[in-house]
Amino acid sequence: MLEVKENLKSALHTYFGFDSFKGNQEAIINNVLNGNNSFVIMPTGGGKSLCYQLPALLSEGTAIVVSPLIALMKNQVDAIRNVSDAESIAHFLNSSLSKTEITKVKNDISEGKTKLLYVAPESLTKQEYIDFLTSVDISFFAIDEAHCISEWGHDFRPEYRRLREIFEKISNVPIIALTATATPKVQLDIQKNLNMLDAKVFKSSFNRDNLYYEIRPKKDVEKEIIKFIRQKEGKSGIVYCLSRKKVEEMAELLNVNGINALPYHAGLDAVTRARHQDMFLMEEAEVIVATIAFGMGIDKPDVRFVIHHDIPKSVESYYQETGRAGRDGGEGECVVFYSYKDIEKLEKFLQGKPVAEQEIGKQLLNEMVSYSETSVCRRKYILHYFGEEFQEEKCNNMCDNCKFPREKYEGKDYVHLLIKTVLNLQEQFKAKHICAFVAGNIIADIKSYKHDKHPLFGKGKDKDENFWNAVIRQSIVGGLLSKEVETYGTLKVTKKGKQFIDEPKSFFLIKEHDFSNTDDDNENFILNGKGGVFDEELYDLLVDLRKSISKQKKIPPFVIFQEPSLKDMCLKYPITMDELTNIQGVGTGKASRYGEPFLDLISKYVEENDIERPQDMVVKSLVNKSGLKVQLIQNIDRKLPLEDIANSQGKSFQDVLDEIEQIVSSGTRVNINYYIDSLLDKDNQEEIYDYFKEAESDDIVESYHFFDGDYTEEELRLMRIKFMSEMAN
Repeated sequence: MLEVKENLKSALHTYFGFDSFKGNQEAIINNVLNGNNSFVIMPTGGGKSLCYQLPALLSEGTAIVVSPLIALMKNQVDAIRNVSDAESIAHFLNSSLSKTEITKVKNDISEGKTKLLYVAPESLTKQEYIDFLTSVDISFFAIDEAHCISEWGHDFRPEYRRLREIFEKISNVPIIALTATATPKVQLDIQKNLNMLDAKVFKSSFNRDNLYYEIRPKKDVEKEIIKFIRQKEGKSGIVYCLSRKKVEEMAELLNVNGINALPYHAGLDAVTRARHQDMFLMEEAEVIVATIAFGMGIDKPDVRFVIHHDIPKSVESYYQETGRAGRDGGEGECVVFYSYKDIEKLEKFLQGKPVAEQEIGKQLLNEMVSYSETSVCRRKYILHYFGEEFQEEKCNNMCDNCKFPREKYEGKDYVHLLIKTVLNLQEQFKAKHICAFVAGNIIADIKSYKHDKHPLFGKGKDKDENFWNAVIRQSIVGGLLSKEVETYGTLKVTKKGKQFIDEPKSFFLIKEHDFSNTDDDNENFILNGKGGVFDEELYDLLVDLRKSISKQKKIPPFVIFQEPSLKDMCLKYPITMDELTNIQGVGTGKASRYGEPFLDLISKYVEENDIERPQDMVVKSLVNKSGLKVQLIQNIDRKLPLEDIANSQGKSFQDVLDEIEQIVSSGTRVNINYYIDSLLDKDNQEEIYDYFKEAESDDIVESYHFFDGDYTEEELRLMRIKFMSEMAN
């Protein structure tokens, strides 16, 4: 036995240059070499690959490794070729190879030169490959990223479900399945599907004690990310975004602010992706901004931070993506910017999928919400999720909840009132309506439904709408309420919620972070990103100033500065033209035309009230810097139809309208008369134009009701753009 151990250690040193195994590696390798099935659950960075690479090098025949990504296969093959003097020792077989290359691979395997063959599951379904592999000596099958087998895994791939029947056609040899993320439910599903319930399970601890976990409200998110990265100067990091568009924007924004960043997503061509990945690995770029297409198999040990601009789709995805930080055991900070609006977006993405898939997707999302909003130790929550017990004292303040504990309080009565309200209102309304109802605020919908006359109206008026929104979110997490996706978020009471009404039990609520005040909720300007209070006194002064200028210039107040711009001024106190152009919706044109009296007022106010201004206004904005915006204006100057412009940029018509509105509200004149003339005759145009001249507000819904629906929302928006361009700019 000692000799076997020494032989293994000697092989480890010869091939990989290591003197000792990590964790369970040695036991796993012995199990594979002894011809037994193995199931390996090992965290990202724990050394999974070695568990099948070393036994493959020591066994007769070729080991078949099933891998989900072409880029990952190439990395793994390159790594193995580096430990040998022969290129033929490892190959991959996938759709990227030519016929000549495939022939070369087959010849090397037939001649016994190849120890590891990496294949995509789709390749294994081809009869020609099955026939070929049946004719050669196979040592064992390895399935990397085995969670792809399970419908309950975060990255389910239907083709993975067929692997067992394909293996049985090829050869009756042992299987080793490996994953970094598997809950007990996923683990059982994988073993059943592969018909390997007899497998020896090697489960390493999921605890990564060098990683710091933190959730922040998604407020001023771009600015906060730039500040964070600037404090990590010279260190490598990854910023994950959900969409390709956001990846491109974020990478550009970071570069504008002096941070060397590169985008990475599946929409880029393979050459660009490979170049960006290599530049990051070689430290020619500090930061990669990526969709989840980046990272699988990326073995960069010194990634010092992983930032999620958008909430991940599941705890598994989150764990895997954060696991790319601090693989060398050094510092690794993991920050997620959380907004409940992101969850609603992800829920909408699930629509149209099969019902079973929707249900699973929603449950995985709910777990992510629960993780984000929980007040317990984040490390304890993650480990519990993966079936591992952990005492929070051992966290050593390596998560925000342990470092800054949040207050808990008994919330049974609040939850009871909330559920009772939802039931009394026939489960027909969304969170916003319920919050206003319980808090006793008379908004338009409350009046139209005569809910202000309802006996329960205002029963919770001692608390504000933000408080009740928090109770709703935590009741959803607690399984007492659910949101119906089909009706865009109508609240329903679950079976558990109805039981709670009959028998109320203790229900602890958490004093939450300010997750209600995110960039998505412009109506909730209560706190700024630094915790400063929104200045209502200054706001009133700015509104009065705007009114007097509008009378003097005979234009509606909203033409000068819109409401979100005034509110932003009350958070940031701009006193120079440069600072004013960093205010939401204010470009250089609008700043120079109307800014002077506003800056004078704010400057005087700051001095008289001894205001300490936020000192983080140096973040440069992308407004007017984006090549696509310049291209948009040029295309309008060329009088191209807006639909054609949208198609050429791969956007919807609504996206282009949004962008034109942003450009105009920032003070740049845009002439779309040629397009409006094709839709509306002169009389209609004059009628809408005159409306905006007299209107107190530029609200499209109000204008729609004023004209009794005679004009579409798009026609009204187009005319508002024309009006703002001519009057304001």
